[in-house]
Amino acid sequence: MKKIGLFYGPLGGSTERVAKKVATALGNENVDLVFAKDSKVSDVEKYENIIFGMSTIGKETWDAEKSANDWDIFLPEVEKADYSNKKVAMFGLGDQITYDLHFVDALGVVAKSILPKGAEIIGKVETDSYDCRESNAIIDGEFIGLPVNEDFEPELTDERVNNWVEKIKNDFK
Repeated sequence: MKKIGLFYGPLGGSTERVAKKVATALGNENVDLVFAKDSKVSDVEKYENIIFGMSTIGKETWDAEKSANDWDIFLPEVEKADYSNKKVAMFGLGDQITYDLHFVDALGVVAKSILPKGAEIIGKVETDSYDCRESNAIIDGEFIGLPVNEDFEPELTDERVNNWVEKIKNDFK
């Protein structure tokens, strides 16, 4: 397997913990953990296998009053990249109880930015074990990546991550 670039943000907290769990499950030697906020398009383009990890954010649901976060800074770089011959998996952290109309929307925002640029997105997840009313991350009846709810379902995170990693591991070159 070629090296995987795992771009995540924000630093510290749940997103970083899940990024490290994903890296461990894939084998740390196979993954470069990369802080999204400090990354440029050239960093993304050097990998054929990419994972994006993010918290609940997204252009369509941002609060204009809030200051810019890691993905606000990184998303324009993500949008510039050429994803031809690249496989991309994504995971997103969110709260399906409080934000049941925007659960892990950021996954959908990123997917809609990279699909027209040739990305092959892997690691889609069935919606069955999640309870939300709407999400921009649901495309063709599936989550476009792995949703993780560390706020209300932290006991499910390890199992969800491990099952998802087994699924994507075979798709990476």
